[in-house]
Amino acid sequence: MDKVNAAHVQHAAELTASHPSPKEALASDAIQQEHELTLASVFQNHKKIIWWCFFWAMAAVGWGFDAQINGAMISVAEFRKDFGYVKDGEAILPASWQTAFNVGSTVTSLFGGFLASWVADSAGRKTALFLGLAVATGGIAGEVASHDRVAFLFSKLILGAGLGFYLTLAPLMASELAPVALRGFATAGVNLGIAIGQLLSNAVVKGFGERGDRWAYRGPFLTQLFFVAFLLICLPFSPESPWYLVRRGKQDQALDAIRKLYGPDYDAEKRLLSVQATVEAESLDRLHEVGFVDCFKGTNRLRSGISTGVFLCQHLVGIIFVLGYSTYFFQLAGLDVSKSFDLGVGVTACGVAGNICSWFVVERYGRRIIFVSGMAMLTALLLLIGIMDVVPTSGAGWVQAGATVVYAFVYFLTIGAMAFAILGEASSTVLRAKTMSLATATQSLCGLVMNFAIPYMVNPDEGNLRGKVGFVFGGLALIATFGSWLYVPELKGKTFDEIDRLFEARVPPRKMGDYQEPLE
Repeated sequence: MDKVNAAHVQHAAELTASHPSPKEALASDAIQQEHELTLASVFQNHKKIIWWCFFWAMAAVGWGFDAQINGAMISVAEFRKDFGYVKDGEAILPASWQTAFNVGSTVTSLFGGFLASWVADSAGRKTALFLGLAVATGGIAGEVASHDRVAFLFSKLILGAGLGFYLTLAPLMASELAPVALRGFATAGVNLGIAIGQLLSNAVVKGFGERGDRWAYRGPFLTQLFFVAFLLICLPFSPESPWYLVRRGKQDQALDAIRKLYGPDYDAEKRLLSVQATVEAESLDRLHEVGFVDCFKGTNRLRSGISTGVFLCQHLVGIIFVLGYSTYFFQLAGLDVSKSFDLGVGVTACGVAGNICSWFVVERYGRRIIFVSGMAMLTALLLLIGIMDVVPTSGAGWVQAGATVVYAFVYFLTIGAMAFAILGEASSTVLRAKTMSLATATQSLCGLVMNFAIPYMVNPDEGNLRGKVGFVFGGLALIATFGSWLYVPELKGKTFDEIDRLFEARVPPRKMGDYQEPLE
């Protein structure tokens, strides 16, 4: 237990001594119980927690698969031919329709995220996922069956709404199911799910993409149903979030959910008391049902800003350009089609490797130093990609390709994984579902802008900037790096109750990791 957490536990004990209430004493014991639960103990004695965190992360895999399909499908000649036109022997999908396909699902993903938060808070996390799966299934079926642009666009709109559920619920449940010792791994695992989905997407596109018929693109779209089937089969057996059940006054069901997660040998009553104490503390002075406006009141304004700002940073460093359009970018850089597909798979494979490596540093070094240093490194790589585009050498394209591969590794090792960890910790427990939907909205709005702009920047029949886009995102990333240094907090190893007190004490985010004074 570090010095900060020791101070918090000591302070809780002091409060209990001065106010000798049995409930307060039990709450203090509950906080100490959570700190004493080690990662080794979780893996040895509470394997069900790990399984159910993995299950909910599968929603992120489905999201990552489709997000990568959006950009990667442009590299498939049959897709460009069937939904575009042929010019000088080359199949081209007009930039306007590229934008429509990508932006359409992004817009509905925004609304899907808000709907997911409302359903999750009113009917439960499991009900919300079931609804999201139903909507996603309809969109996937439409993609496979579409024969023209309009029908395909309508299908993308439906699928986007379902994906909004995926991206909202995966980090929400990861943060609510995992204890402190596992929380960093579980929330970073959401990003690993996204990376695995992107890797599988590129692998499937490579496997089908060089076919000479419509299954060159229908095959990858149909594959998305695998994630739907897995989630749908396991969903009835998943425990509901104890945090949701406590907030709805279903204490007995919450106790059953904790026992289902931790097993019969764990003191579930004490864990329930810890959840109750945190929820009650956050609910003080709230005589009304919380709404989205509460996310922007008092200290929650800063918490919401941090939770959404880390995802804004992801887009300012050009994640959609570097990963979503990597295969097409390689082709524009002069590499042949087969090698571009191979490099596309390599980029996402390095992303998966980076995210796995993040597990070994997230609890050792914390969130802040990894996030800020990652922003600085990604800024340098983007500027390198831009510089290589103005260097008149035959090897410049390969340097750009190498920088893109390194970018993928660094991104998923640092800001890709840490953003979900920060989101799960900085958000208030009472407003968590709503804050998650705001993060999804941030992703969607940024994706909307980027998916609109990037085709016009890189397409041969438009801006034709190619690698010079690195200068654009490099400049934006430099600004975002300074912002992250100011506002990204260090919340490693702290219970939600302790995090609440840090924000209530108005400790500057960049100083939260070193704050050692007892919180009054």
